[in-house]
Amino acid sequence: MGRWLIAAAVAAVIVVLLAIWRRRRAARLATHRREAMREFDDNRSLLAAEFFHAAATSGKPRGLRWTSCDLAGQPLFAVDEKTGILYALVAATVGFEAVAGGGMEEVEAVGNLRSATAVFMHLGDQWSTEGRVVFNLEPHEAVKHFHATLQPVER
Repeated sequence: MGRWLIAAAVAAVIVVLLAIWRRRRAARLATHRREAMREFDDNRSLLAAEFFHAAATSGKPRGLRWTSCDLAGQPLFAVDEKTGILYALVAATVGFEAVAGGGMEEVEAVGNLRSATAVFMHLGDQWSTEGRVVFNLEPHEAVKHFHATLQPVER
């Protein structure tokens, strides 16, 4: 009976230590995310320029050249629960023009502004972007669309 009591006490201590560790880890992660969100706000204009350059040089959409991209409103932050990557999704209005010989010159709607969501990622200790854009969805709609992988994060 004495050994059983010792084993139960050790198990209880392990459970308590695991609970403390998880709580501290969650607090550190929340602090890290809040700092990342502040960094996004502080570097927004630089990130917007980086986004436009990456998107404009991506060759997408085919046959169109990016002419403008205005980011508006507060970013919606979301985390990929599988990878832990924090994302900033920002409403964007994008303008295009047809590329000569790209097959889009005759399309009347080429000059229409497009609603989209610009995607930014916090990797390691800095924000970056690959120029990824989700057309025809506002940030909250993009999170809803990708609900299987993205979960919103409160500020």
